[in-house]
Amino acid sequence: MAYCCLMDDLAKSFLCDLLNTPSPTGFELAGQRKWASYCAPFADRVDNDAYGNAWAVIDGRAARPKRVMLEAHADEIGYIVKHITKDGFLRIDRIGGSDTATARGRRLEILGEKGPVRGLIGNTAIHLRKDAKDEKAPQVHELYVDIGAGSAAEVGEAGIRVGHPAVYVDRAEFFGKNRIVSRALDNRIGGFILSQVLAGLSKKRDSLASTLYAVNAVQEEIGGNGAKIVAHRLMPDVCVVLDVTHATDTPGIELEKHGEVKLGGGPSVTHGTCNHPLVVRRLLDVADRLSIPIQHESSSRYSGTDTDIIFTVREGIPSALVSLPLRYMHSVVETADLEDVAKVIALLTAFVESVSETDEFAVKL
Repeated sequence: MAYCCLMDDLAKSFLCDLLNTPSPTGFELAGQRKWASYCAPFADRVDNDAYGNAWAVIDGRAARPKRVMLEAHADEIGYIVKHITKDGFLRIDRIGGSDTATARGRRLEILGEKGPVRGLIGNTAIHLRKDAKDEKAPQVHELYVDIGAGSAAEVGEAGIRVGHPAVYVDRAEFFGKNRIVSRALDNRIGGFILSQVLAGLSKKRDSLASTLYAVNAVQEEIGGNGAKIVAHRLMPDVCVVLDVTHATDTPGIELEKHGEVKLGGGPSVTHGTCNHPLVVRRLLDVADRLSIPIQHESSSRYSGTDTDIIFTVREGIPSALVSLPLRYMHSVVETADLEDVAKVIALLTAFVESVSETDEFAVKL
């Protein structure tokens, strides 16, 4: 049976609400509050730091429990107001890896002083554009936003100034047999998965040997700043980072260059660089025991995720990366398979349960 049919109404509503809540990098507070509030009933405590990293804790029952951190990132890509013209148009810059090739003609929600303001990224009609057949994707400084104002003063009256962030207005919806489409699946779906791991483990508190820190971190899209802060503070014994990865099963993608990952094929585990071989081995053993299908990816220099930051903190944190396959990353139609979501939840839950107070994730020479 499809996982979206098995998801209870509260979880389903929370997932959509979390995805729809604007949380661009540096402005994650609204989404973090919703995540923390939802997770609180499942945790022994919920905490946060100065920059908005949030974590929920379930204490292990062993005498000296190992500290296990599961980490996802809460922020999404977007835009920020760079300049306001005298005739009331906004010039913008990117927050994270926003794709300007798909920007023109899209609706934005600008998070202003007086609340959200609707904006439109201008799209000059094809009839009026020069050399339309040969044109390239616009550069970000060529984009402009129309909020229906006729002057800079009217923009100010709407509560908009330089420095206000914006995200696309596109919202989450379930579609097809067992899939979900939304902006910000990268990586708000990771925070949702962590919430479901917490919900499951909260029912098994008495048998849990390790202490779980489920962390929803800020500012991944601009280099993993939140991950560095929170890992230094919590200093877990072992960490599994959860992010999304490119599903390469759509037309036009060269598998020789990008590897093969299929939507609906189950979680992906990455090998190499920041990924500690003993943590990877434990993940694979847990997956094998539960008959969870695993896809494999390689990291030859870096993973491009918070794992790159976390494993280097202080004396080093044994870490590994688990990824959810995702189509159309950094677009408003990011697409995931809910069976993959269910399998990631099962894998991470079982990993935490597998860690005992005697486990040592350290290479011995």
